[in-house]
Amino acid sequence: MNPYLNAGVGRSRNSLSLLKSLALTISLTALSSISKAQVDTIFSNNTKIACTVKEITPDAVKYSYPGEDLLNSVYKGTIQKIVFKSGRVQTFAEATSYKTVSGVMDYDKVTITVVESEVKGLYKLTDVSSKAKGTTVFSNQERVKDRAYHKMKIQAAMFGANIVYLTNQRTEGNKYGGYWQSGSTAETNLTGVGYSNILPDYEKFKQLIGTKTDFVATKKFELGASDTDVSQDIIDKPFTISNVNIESGIVLITAQLKGENNNSIFQLANFTDNSFSVAYKHKGTAYNIEVKVK
Repeated sequence: MNPYLNAGVGRSRNSLSLLKSLALTISLTALSSISKAQVDTIFSNNTKIACTVKEITPDAVKYSYPGEDLLNSVYKGTIQKIVFKSGRVQTFAEATSYKTVSGVMDYDKVTITVVESEVKGLYKLTDVSSKAKGTTVFSNQERVKDRAYHKMKIQAAMFGANIVYLTNQRTEGNKYGGYWQSGSTAETNLTGVGYSNILPDYEKFKQLIGTKTDFVATKKFELGASDTDVSQDIIDKPFTISNVNIESGIVLITAQLKGENNNSIFQLANFTDNSFSVAYKHKGTAYNIEVKVK
């Protein structure tokens, strides 16, 4: 037999085998993609939920897990988007309207609402309160009120909150005194609850710090009840962590900040690749500490 002919037949067989293998790979990939698209995916905060979406109501999305009939629900305010198995993507204005608060000085990004439904499904981070008072009986009442709102936003940002549900507001105008009665200046008192639509990721934070326990605190923010604004100081103090745990989604850090009078329990507000910040309250004063990681 012609050796050149044999070589040609061998090459043809090899090419045919390669084409079959390639076709099989493409088919398996296509089948894998199809099987993955047999469920809807809800992107909610830090999680992805593979499910079948059953209903979208004005407040929530109702869904079932694959192979289950039990109906679950998640508030729309926590949902970024839904990718349906058909490929259609639906985003939610409720979640995208929240601005990211990355630190104390992002306080202007904090939203204050008096509508309770706007915080449904969000994470409660801390109770917040603020007070502002005019310096004289001629103080502008609206400016006093604005100062109280300004302080409330700062306190919320110190704990990483990006929305505050205002539960109470008490405003009193200037009262001019007379012969038998002393006057009083305009005053505004606010109370509320700080929320966020997303929490610091516990596992990612644990990966960030690893087994390291000794860090350095580099900045301290402080806002007292009678302060007119937040103060910030550059510091250089050891910050030693003894434990990190999570409660109701909130990361709590047991640590000691040298030279500070605190209860050693700090709430993780936010973190980056290079640093993290923690918050706590002590005797009516709110604190935020920035800690260097690298």
